[in-house]
Amino acid sequence: MKGPDPFIFAVHPCPPRSVAAPFSGPDPAARLARMVEFHLVAGLLALFAGFVALFVPKGRFLHRRSGLVFVGAMTAMLGTAAVLALPVEEKRGIALGALLTLYLVITSLLTVTRRVEQVRGITAGLATFALGLGLMALATGNFLVAPIALACAAADRRILARGAIAGSQRLVRHLWRMTFALWVATASFFLGQADLFPDERRNFALLSIPVAAVLVALLYWLGRLGICRKRAVLAAQGGET
Repeated sequence: MKGPDPFIFAVHPCPPRSVAAPFSGPDPAARLARMVEFHLVAGLLALFAGFVALFVPKGRFLHRRSGLVFVGAMTAMLGTAAVLALPVEEKRGIALGALLTLYLVITSLLTVTRRVEQVRGITAGLATFALGLGLMALATGNFLVAPIALACAAADRRILARGAIAGSQRLVRHLWRMTFALWVATASFFLGQADLFPDERRNFALLSIPVAAVLVALLYWLGRLGICRKRAVLAAQGGET
């Protein structure tokens, strides 16, 4: 059931023993097992909070609080995924996907919580980070991570050059980056880790439903933003006449 998608960063609960080598301590295998458990728990929390934030009314208390929980849980999950995957050569692509997704979560949060001039240095650093990820992905032949990372780095540079982002552009940037991160987490769990489910429930069509639901919700909210933007433009034009 597992696919070759390099974005799939969730780690199997019984990883190879060799992965434990980079971790110090009297019992590296036990430390690794705890890290994997922490990764899985954080992932489940991120999925729950992410789906709540995605489907509740935007901008209200529940959306904001569940969004913050999602950011915290995703940071924990993606950080441990990168640490677990980096020491294993054949999983370096997974580590790049995890780091790119973490970058998307952080920049999405900053977009709606800070003005550009308040975080110019952080945004510049994150843009450089995305550029580095894109170049590393190109060098290793990861042609899914590379274009996304490079496009995001270019978008960050444009925002820094303008000095501000507002209105629908600000909301679109926040929405697509955060929702794409949720899609990565959803696909990683339901499809990338399908072997965690009982045999009778390991149905690709059934497990694909939540993954498709995230994409449908993203298109819906982007459409809503487009409609609201058109109405605002028409209202402004009407006021000028």
